[in-house]
Formats: sequence, C-alpha cells, structure tokens
Amino acid sequence: MKKNIGTGDRFLRVMIGVIALIFGLSGLLEGTLKWVVFGVGAIMILTASIQFCPLYTLLGINTCKIKEKK
Repeated sequence: MKKNIGTGDRFLRVMIGVIALIFGLSGLLEGTLKWVVFGVGAIMILTASIQFCPLYTLLGINTCKIKEKK
C-alpha cells in the first residue's frame, strides 16, 4: 500500500475519530446512529494510523507529500 494521507490530514482524521468515538461511547446517541458514529470514528483512526485511505485511491486524491530522491 502506498501512503496517500499527509500529516495535516492525519491530524484531522484522528481528531474527528476521537470525537466520534466519544459520542459513540458516551450514551448521548442511541440506536443505529450510535453504531454508525462509532464505526466512522474507528475507521478514521484506523486510516490515520496506517496512512492509507482506499476511498482516496478510488478518487485519485493524495495528500501525502513525497520527498524526491537526489
């Protein structure tokens, strides 16, 4: 897998993921919405940790800056 998530994108994904997990676990949401928000949070943290997003590959997006070799 080629990395396609940059530093700023990773930070944003972790922040959104943590907030979503907190909402999912807090009891403020109920039913299906609770599990959807929890799942989104887990996916955001997972993709940030492995620095790869399959959706970005399908859409042709790459926020990772590649250093050129000299």
